[in-house]
Amino acid sequence: MATTKHESLSMALELQDGYVCHGQSFGAHKSIAGEFVFQTGMVGYPESITDPSYRGQILVITFPLVGNYGVPSREERDALLTDLPAHFEAEEIHIAGLVVASYSGEDYSHHLATSSLGKWLKEQGVPAITGVDTRALTKRIREEGSMLGRLLMRKSPSSPAARLVNGNADTKSLTNGAAVEDWRTEYEEIPWVDPNVKNLVAEVSTKAPKLYSPEKSTALQHPSGRPVRVVCVDVGLKYNQLRCLVRRGVEVEVVPWDYDFPKLAGKEYDGLFISNGPGDPAMMSDTVKHIAAAMEQAATPIFGICLGHQLLARAAGAETLKMKFGNRGHNIPCTSLLSGRCHITSQNHGYAVDAKTLPKDWEELFVNANDGSNEGIRHTSRPYFSVQFHPEHTPGPRDTEYLFDVFIDTIKKTMQSPDALSQPVSFPGGDAKENEKLHPKVKVKKVLVLGSGGLSIGQAGEFDYSGSQAIKALKEEGIYTILINPNIATIQTSKGLADKVYFLPVTAEFVRKVIQKERPDGIYVTFGGQTALQVGIQLKDEFDGLGVKVLGTPIDTIITTEDRELFARSMESIGEKCAKSASASSVDEAMRVVKDIGFPVIVRAAYALGGLGSGFAENESQLLDLCGKAFAVSPQVLIERSMKGWKEIEYEVVRDARDNCITVCNMENFDPLGIHTGDSIVVAPSQTLSDEDYNMLRTTAVNVIRHLGVVGECNIQYALNPFSREYCIIEVNARLSRSSALASKATGYPLAFIAAKLGLGIPLNEISNSVTKVTCACFEPSLDYVVVKIPRWDLKKFTRVSTLLGSSMKSVGEVMSIGRTFEEAIQKAIRAVDMSNLGFNDTSALMSIDQELQTPSDQRLFAIANAMQAGYTVDKIWEMTKIDKWFLDRLKGLSDFAKLMSTYNTITITKPLMRQAKQLGFSDRQLARFWSSNELAVRRARVDAGILPVVKQIDTVAAEFPAFTNYLYLTYNGTEHDITFNDKGVMVLGSGVYRIGSSVEFDWCSVRAIRTLREQGFKTVMVNYNPETVSTDYDEADKLYFENITLETVLDIYAMENSSGVILSMGGQTPNNIALPLHRLNVKILGTSPEMIDTAENRYKFSRMLDRISVDQPAWKELTSIEEATEFCEKVSYPVLVRPSYVLSGAAMNTVYSRDDLANYLAQAVDVSREHPVVITKYIENAKEIEMDAVARNGTMIGHFISEHVENAGVHSGDATLILPPQDLDPETVRRIEDATRKIGNALNITGPFNIQFIAKDNEIKVIECNVRASRSFPFVSKVMGVDLIEMATKAMAGLPLVAYPPVNIPADYVGVKVPQFSFSRLSGADPVLGVEMASTGEVACFGRTKYEAYIKALISTGFKLPKKNILLSIGSFKDKLEMLPSIERLHKMGYNLFATAGTADYIQEHGIPVKFLEVLGNHYQDDDQKSKYSLTQHLSNNLIDLYINLPSNNRYRRPASYMSRGYQTRRMAVDYQTPLVTNVKNAKLLIEALARHYDLEISKVDYQTFVRAPGAHEDESAMRLMPGLNTSPSLAQLLAKSPFKRKDIISVKQFNRTDLHLLFTVAQEMRLGAQREGCLDVLKGRVLCTMFFEPSTRTSASFDAAMKRLGGQTVIINEVASSTNKGESLADTVRTLGCYGDAIVLRHPSEDSADIAAKFSNVPIINAGNGSREHPTQAFLDLFTIREELGTVNGLTITFVGDLKYGRTVHSLCELLKHYHVNIQLVAPSTLALPESVRAGLKSRGQLLLESTELTPEIVGRSDVLYCTRVQKERFPDLAHYEAVKDAFIIDNSVMKHAKTKMVVMHPLPRNREIHEEVDFDPRAAYFRQMRYGLYCRMALLALVMAP
Repeated sequence: MATTKHESLSMALELQDGYVCHGQSFGAHKSIAGEFVFQTGMVGYPESITDPSYRGQILVITFPLVGNYGVPSREERDALLTDLPAHFEAEEIHIAGLVVASYSGEDYSHHLATSSLGKWLKEQGVPAITGVDTRALTKRIREEGSMLGRLLMRKSPSSPAARLVNGNADTKSLTNGAAVEDWRTEYEEIPWVDPNVKNLVAEVSTKAPKLYSPEKSTALQHPSGRPVRVVCVDVGLKYNQLRCLVRRGVEVEVVPWDYDFPKLAGKEYDGLFISNGPGDPAMMSDTVKHIAAAMEQAATPIFGICLGHQLLARAAGAETLKMKFGNRGHNIPCTSLLSGRCHITSQNHGYAVDAKTLPKDWEELFVNANDGSNEGIRHTSRPYFSVQFHPEHTPGPRDTEYLFDVFIDTIKKTMQSPDALSQPVSFPGGDAKENEKLHPKVKVKKVLVLGSGGLSIGQAGEFDYSGSQAIKALKEEGIYTILINPNIATIQTSKGLADKVYFLPVTAEFVRKVIQKERPDGIYVTFGGQTALQVGIQLKDEFDGLGVKVLGTPIDTIITTEDRELFARSMESIGEKCAKSASASSVDEAMRVVKDIGFPVIVRAAYALGGLGSGFAENESQLLDLCGKAFAVSPQVLIERSMKGWKEIEYEVVRDARDNCITVCNMENFDPLGIHTGDSIVVAPSQTLSDEDYNMLRTTAVNVIRHLGVVGECNIQYALNPFSREYCIIEVNARLSRSSALASKATGYPLAFIAAKLGLGIPLNEISNSVTKVTCACFEPSLDYVVVKIPRWDLKKFTRVSTLLGSSMKSVGEVMSIGRTFEEAIQKAIRAVDMSNLGFNDTSALMSIDQELQTPSDQRLFAIANAMQAGYTVDKIWEMTKIDKWFLDRLKGLSDFAKLMSTYNTITITKPLMRQAKQLGFSDRQLARFWSSNELAVRRARVDAGILPVVKQIDTVAAEFPAFTNYLYLTYNGTEHDITFNDKGVMVLGSGVYRIGSSVEFDWCSVRAIRTLREQGFKTVMVNYNPETVSTDYDEADKLYFENITLETVLDIYAMENSSGVILSMGGQTPNNIALPLHRLNVKILGTSPEMIDTAENRYKFSRMLDRISVDQPAWKELTSIEEATEFCEKVSYPVLVRPSYVLSGAAMNTVYSRDDLANYLAQAVDVSREHPVVITKYIENAKEIEMDAVARNGTMIGHFISEHVENAGVHSGDATLILPPQDLDPETVRRIEDATRKIGNALNITGPFNIQFIAKDNEIKVIECNVRASRSFPFVSKVMGVDLIEMATKAMAGLPLVAYPPVNIPADYVGVKVPQFSFSRLSGADPVLGVEMASTGEVACFGRTKYEAYIKALISTGFKLPKKNILLSIGSFKDKLEMLPSIERLHKMGYNLFATAGTADYIQEHGIPVKFLEVLGNHYQDDDQKSKYSLTQHLSNNLIDLYINLPSNNRYRRPASYMSRGYQTRRMAVDYQTPLVTNVKNAKLLIEALARHYDLEISKVDYQTFVRAPGAHEDESAMRLMPGLNTSPSLAQLLAKSPFKRKDIISVKQFNRTDLHLLFTVAQEMRLGAQREGCLDVLKGRVLCTMFFEPSTRTSASFDAAMKRLGGQTVIINEVASSTNKGESLADTVRTLGCYGDAIVLRHPSEDSADIAAKFSNVPIINAGNGSREHPTQAFLDLFTIREELGTVNGLTITFVGDLKYGRTVHSLCELLKHYHVNIQLVAPSTLALPESVRAGLKSRGQLLLESTELTPEIVGRSDVLYCTRVQKERFPDLAHYEAVKDAFIIDNSVMKHAKTKMVVMHPLPRNREIHEEVDFDPRAAYFRQMRYGLYCRMALLALVMAP
């Protein structure tokens, strides 16, 4: 790495205790000294730095991003007080200096801004430094107290940084003198300055009295007719105090600090006000004297603020004291001792009144709820009072501004009656005792919590998290808790949380039944999303009668917030504005009201979750269309004015029963209004709001929530006009929402936990902050980091879905990332969304940039990156997207930096630039792409340069108080860790983002694993980045890293934590993807070896393994041309499953039924070629699919359960309906499945969980796939059978004792059925049919006495409504009609009216069942009466159909994608109009049978699981344990027994045919398993191997030695130097001699015929280890084995040999072996070192030679699957000059590798000289060191086959 001097570090920061750090200057270029203080506010820097109280202080702002919204005009004057500036607290900046972590430069964004912060600081001569670890600094000031410090400029003119972002802060405590001197020489020297010894007040106070008058209309009059006047003693006055007084109609005379005002009292003025100010109150004896005189006169009320409060106290005779580090921030809770209410205040002071010294006539008025210090006093019999905080705010919350009204009212009272002068000041808010009586705590013993049911779009894992938190809170209060939630995959419904769980639908009728049975006292409806709210609303009038109290927010409040009309009226009543809107109950009414509102409008359905049935309409036809859909969902639609392009801002607000109110987190959407907040990128805290914007919206939020009467937590969303202060309220969610889960994770403030406690009537200030343990929960978190949330969409999974984002939510999950800068956080978040994303980079995805920018879709962020790459300006992108320019500027910075990085490589990059790259959030993989290198090489360079991340805590208080939190993140924008690493915990990798196919069930697995480990005394570390999960709840693990699950991050954490092992089988596919790379970097993986995971995941290896253990699988083949594909399909017969390789996770998998179909599909959908092969599998129709979940230890099964699918194979297992215990499986099938599972578990040597999917037809079973990790069905089987398989698996992996096959106790009539939850209604356009692609977003499970009862309950749980009378049938294939006929008859007998489409109707009529025929007509809106009674679309749109059974035929030919079949149109209509739809024949039959049985659906003992209070004993059901079957695959001994090489010489590869190779490699696999399990095998015990090497060798000799010893044998090593050869002994004699001592001889000799000679004379087998340049057979075997293990197969590969092919004997042998395979070979060598003609001729004759070249071109590299390099061997050259000429002909380095495929390998027989550059060693494709490990197993196999007895 190139080294440069740190030119960009232009300023040093030094504290008096010796701490020094460096950063860049962005203010005035000068040095300064003063007192260091910190401030934890997140907005309001212009107000803070002009606050006179900061005089002489150097201010550290803890929030990292400062300068974002620029600085408003210095010239603009206040509207009322025209000689004051409009936007500041003083005419000048008062701080001495400013310290920030990162400064946003000139790219500020705000409609009032006229310049940057830096420019203003320069104007005013105030220095500032950025690039400092402000958190480390804050902790230092917190520990040691406020201290003196200085900012020192660099003397030498340093070149300024290109952009002042995130400097390179090298922070070290400089102790040794030399370094200090060295550092000092470069910086200016100035003396220390202590501002507290100066009279700072004299510096800031006004010089002469000055009068300010109110507006005529508001002016107050004294009875004598003069204006009411207040004298304001200016000891450092903030201008907003003046504004607050004058605005209230009084005239204010501002007088200097030492002015003798008592002489004017009563005559000249009516009230005395003492302002805030800087410094020590003890120095102000003159002012104190004057105040004492005024109090003596008792002529007027007195009010003091901050310094004024301290002066008033001193005047009264009390003492003041200096605080350790003061209180400075905007979130400080102060409790009123009168009313008991807690206020959030803004503060800035370093001294406090000592309450113990107050004289007898005085009492405390306010107390700090965190540290207990005094915050206010009042006189008990005179109108004097003062407060320590700033009621005039600016910056900060406005909650206490009412104190100015109290002061003015007191003045009015004293003017009206002199008696008022001998009474204390009275305050609003009542009396604390009274307030407590009015709002007592709620006494409940038993509480029912409603869950949210299955995960769906708009209502996902966040409710698992919030419900779990609520249950934890109730448990802490000792309340018996019952939960209703059919979502079996969640932690909520597991043991350890609720005392009793009902797996029942969350609907009014079931909730009513549970209440009647359980008789709870209380119920929570706010923790289960919209599902629970709806139930609360439906049962609202019944709760009293049932004896249940609704806890938390009252139902009436919920109804107000849910009904938009009521809500708008409620807001109007308090003067708040909502968007202009109206409701309509019909299409005509909608058309009428829109005239008043005006287009564009947004249409929403009332009472619908997450914007269901909503959209934007620009004109009448769009409005018509939307109304049609909305009326299907809801009886009412709402039409409101659209404010597309405005900013969307959200606040989370918390209120308790005593009216204490706080906002916990405000969030700004990156996307402007118009995209549903669930689909928006969200940034917290807001980045572009000024203090006035922020607190205007905060105040509104508090007023709204108080007015509505919310108790607990809610979320308020605003639209804010970016060009003015105009805003309106969009909505209030009076429940825990997705944003609440995000806010809890973003701030560390557990909203749901607190909300549950508040619902019990506990006030906020009595709950402690669980993070700091010392502060109370009534505070607003301070963040010193930035959080970015990005949604994850899985739209690729659906056919015909619209990808546009709008007002209806489509995302299935979300990620959250934490960084100290926006750039760091957003790049992390982009990577978290998908493994393949590197960060904010341009992508090669096909897109029209302009279209993407204007109509946002899920690809929008990449479109911005592509646009920037293509040269679009920020302004142009802003025009098209209306995304705030501040965000776009930050992204532009990333784009520019990426371009800069592309000009470097790993050698030329400098340390400061690399650090800057990491601080901007670039990952090692991204940098490797820029530098044409590989991730591990970049990592090595970075670690060598000492650039490592630091660990920071999320502590809710920005380091102001010590925190006991284990909630952590990594950042490069810092210099020290917040924690120590000494517990060596076990790391558990979570599931990452929820997406289709990987959802809450993996979170359940992760949490169960962590809980099991903790119960057993292990320390645990959780890594996950999903804000919706329980695993990212900070009290689940000992340490929680909220970080990406990537190779880079996991290695960083593993190394820092010095972890004792990693569990990656619990988080689904995300952790599995990095298993092999982690393993190869020596990370200790607990459980199954990643090499075995790879065996299961690589199609070829898995297939070979199944063949070897004789387990069947469907026929499959990977094909590279359409001809081959057609041929294979003819052979296995149609139908087949086609899976293109380059589309991931089965996306675009398809079932193909005929030859034409195949041709069409391949032509349309995929490009079939050598680079992009397709895999075709025989599709077995009408087969049953069976799921096996098992746990093994060291390859032996210790527990398993089998569940059956209802649907036939062909429906993705994630979308299947599962039944457990299985009801219809043949015992023989079960036995075979268990036997196959046992064999697979053994062959893969599994320790931990695994899951296998089988298909069975006529008792024949075949394996579809095997996942060596926990699977989706683990929570289901564990909970149904009452045996926690994950607990067993975790114990097995951790090596803990466990009971295999514990007894299963389940009742006799007991079935669990798991049903998928779909979200098709959210995905406009998606075809709701089931296929090989997974489409469900969640799952539910219910129990019953039969599968039918359980199925019907589970269906109801997904929102399915059972049909009342009309059922519509449309059945495609004849087979399905036949199968459905008996069921259709049952429907008729049950009295349903049947309707059907043409073909189906005819068929049903033929069988004598009455049916009405409906025709699919074109347009939805045909008013053609005579037809409407036949129109299917009208029946659907008028909701006349209660159930639609549509069974599509497997169309035998493919239609163009644009073709909309009638079936598709009607299915889609059913979804849009909320008609229950069934599209699978097996489901239809099950449903009809269940309906026919008329279940009463009463609650029975199978519906719940009780975890507390022992249930009655059930009879032992241990019959479910099955006896192990016999293993029929051949053992190692059997394989060796039939060895064709027993005691044979191994001279040449020509001796081997394909079968021999297969046997050799199969044995090598067994050797690998054996070595992993036992280390040593006893196969060759008592045997001796002699090795004789006449040439140097490290690898071959050592590996034969090791192989022999691992097989239990001994070796005799003869070294040529010390042998009798030196005395002239012939080879023949040496061989004969060795034959007397050993059982075989390994020989290497320089002569080409040495091996043949030895074989002729030896009486024991000879193994050739190299005969001159002719052959090296054992190396060729291990090379072939390596290729096979690394890439799965040898067939179909392109192998390129590079280097010395003339003397390279390994190449000659390998070329010979490759004749057994279909491969293409490329030869690249200098012309003088070409392959010998004999070998070349062989390749040519077999048609394997693709090309020969003397140059290694990018095309050759790009084609290669294997790049086999050889050493140019000096010892083989007769002529040294020739050797020198060719030795460096080809060097493989990163510049060569960048052209290579991602899945290929580089091999080399080793040793190497310079052919492969060392940087390639870190490339995961470099297999040459792994080659040796394979060599060991291969040579063990060879020795065993030759020497075994």
